[in-house]
Amino acid sequence: MLDRIAGMEVFARIAAIGSLSGAARALGMSPTMATKHMAALEDRLGVKLLHRTTRKITLNEAGRRYLESVERILSELSEADATAAAERMEVSGTLRVNVPVSFGVREIVPLLAEFAELHPALSVDLGLSDRTVDLVEEGWDIAIRIGRIEDQSLIARKIARCRMLVAASPAYLARRPIPRSVSELGSHNCLGYTLSSSVGPDRWRFGLDGSIIVPVTGNLHANNGDALVAAALAGQGMIYQPTFLVGDEIRAGRLVSVTLDEPLMELPGVFAIYASNRRPPAKVRAFIDFLAGKFAPAPRWDRDLPTSAE
Repeated sequence: MLDRIAGMEVFARIAAIGSLSGAARALGMSPTMATKHMAALEDRLGVKLLHRTTRKITLNEAGRRYLESVERILSELSEADATAAAERMEVSGTLRVNVPVSFGVREIVPLLAEFAELHPALSVDLGLSDRTVDLVEEGWDIAIRIGRIEDQSLIARKIARCRMLVAASPAYLARRPIPRSVSELGSHNCLGYTLSSSVGPDRWRFGLDGSIIVPVTGNLHANNGDALVAAALAGQGMIYQPTFLVGDEIRAGRLVSVTLDEPLMELPGVFAIYASNRRPPAKVRAFIDFLAGKFAPAPRWDRDLPTSAE
């Protein structure tokens, strides 16, 4: 079925120019295609709109009445297109952003005041969640996710690296021998993160690509990294967590990083993801560029971290 709006555009141009061939040229289509659009429009309406002679095309009574509605509809469509285009150019409206709980509270929320000053016409609707949200179904403009992005229908931009560290409190390490190899982790209380298959309750992965699997056990499992950090600070056991969670604690000496005989895993990164769109709105581009600028060339949480236990 031919496009209804294209048929209206052909009809409106014929009414203005008085010629089907002239309307076709104005719209960049062949006279044959313009004729097909006009015929389809009249067939759909079940009424003739034009009075045709060998010299001129004019509107009949039905055509004149229909033209009033067509001109209004085309004007409203043009206005809608202009509004949508303006949103791509102007950083305004509401930006809906979904971020993981711990990373959002620690690293995203402290930056929002500066972002608001840069873009006063924009407001942010922030959602904190560790579950994988459906951007389209739930209406999120952007999500920040850590690790591998499995959904190939999404556009993902890496905005920061994500290193991992094994750490424990000085009090815990004073009671137990400091492990020097991954095999020695089996004799330690390893606190597991239940939302990850890489550093979960029963196994931790090592090697930059996570290919070395080490069985572990522990008396606390949690679905939140901050909970595991709090337990480690209390001396309960060892944790294997991203540096954005443990960096400040290590710099302050409240936790100690542990060097082992295998490389620590590095997650694919921190990503800003959004639904596939060749021309994302300006508010989306502005927020992603802002975060990438803040986290480059090295994120705050990675700076000045020790690499071994003392």
